[in-house]
Amino acid sequence: MSILSGIISIYMLLIFVRILLTWFSGACYGRAFEALRSITDPYLDWFRRFPLRLGLFDLSPLAALAVLSLINNIFKLLARQGRISVGVILGMILSSLWSAASFILGFLIIVLALRLIAYLASRDMYHSFWRIVDLIAQPVLYRINRIIFRNRLVHYLTGLITAMAALLALWITGGRLAALAVRLLSGLPF
Repeated sequence: MSILSGIISIYMLLIFVRILLTWFSGACYGRAFEALRSITDPYLDWFRRFPLRLGLFDLSPLAALAVLSLINNIFKLLARQGRISVGVILGMILSSLWSAASFILGFLIIVLALRLIAYLASRDMYHSFWRIVDLIAQPVLYRINRIIFRNRLVHYLTGLITAMAALLALWITGGRLAALAVRLLSGLPF
């Protein structure tokens, strides 16, 4: 089980490198990149079949890594203890799901914080970096403010701070609830 866990860890690293390299699609990588694609893309393509998009972002690689992480944790636990229970597996699944959700929430909080800093500093909003930040931030701001303010018109700064606070509260509360549920499912002491 330890050997299988090590193999999965290496494969996860390869997928992570593959994901990072897709951000630089204009570069020419050569044979090493093609070998990496041939190793990782069949697995990633399986997850791309599902509707895992959040606006411009394809979250299928995140789901693929979460599944590998779950399997890796099961192998590690089997290597350590020699047995496993249904509650532990359910706890691991919940932990993996919360890990992915936590990553997305953290990313959105950072994007909104960048947008707040840019707004307060009166930065040039026409630079390509800020346009990308706005492409991510605007749908999030719209949805959160629509829920909280019920379509009332609010100042942009108020909406931005409120959205950040709501995401931060969700991130903290969700983390605590997920940790509590994992402990309950796994039979761990409080």
